[in-house]
Amino acid sequence: MDHTTAGPEAKQAEEENANFNAYVTEDGKQYRVPYRMIKRLIFSNVKKEELQDIQHSARLQYRLMLMDPVIKANVNFTKRIITILYNPKTAENIREKTSSEELIQFLAKQGVNVDTNSMAEEDYDYYKNLYTYAYMPPTIRETTPYGYTKEEWLKIRDDWKTKMTKVEAGKLGKHREWQDSYLEENPEIAKVIAPEFKPKAAAVVKKSLLGGILGNKEAKKKEKGFWFHGI
Repeated sequence: MDHTTAGPEAKQAEEENANFNAYVTEDGKQYRVPYRMIKRLIFSNVKKEELQDIQHSARLQYRLMLMDPVIKANVNFTKRIITILYNPKTAENIREKTSSEELIQFLAKQGVNVDTNSMAEEDYDYYKNLYTYAYMPPTIRETTPYGYTKEEWLKIRDDWKTKMTKVEAGKLGKHREWQDSYLEENPEIAKVIAPEFKPKAAAVVKKSLLGGILGNKEAKKKEKGFWFHGI
């Protein structure tokens, strides 16, 4: 775009986008998010004959998701509701944008003529309502596990979380051990993917490998054993 010929509204939008703070602070750390305030558009009472069937509704949802400004879309054939999260033209970011009018026109091209009287549009905080919900579920939604009442779960929840933390730490420790052994056995690969890796002393590695071989042989001998079947 030639900025010298841009109108005052376009220049104002560029200035707002330049001042857009794409970072949020969580626990003292900054995280970059692609959107902040977007729009949620809900069409209800969609004609069933225009949605046709579940397969057609699924294809319509897929086509909506292919649009760059559309962040999330849901076409509910049973309830005859279309819900679209999209990046509006008023949003302060540099990503592709659209408007409710353009979305209505797109749906019309797909054979779905929505009723604007049954349309609802509202502001939607992308970080709080979508990003945080998806990537930080324990802080947003915590349901009682099946088989427990809420009171029972609250009593054992902390102990269960402590136990699961230890289990996960154990799994991670075993994974790290496997990684180290793999890098020790493949020094050429280690130089490429982990140049900072320092293998154990050759004698220690040789001894451990030898011990493993001998140990396996002894174990196999014990497994074979000797059985005498009398008559």
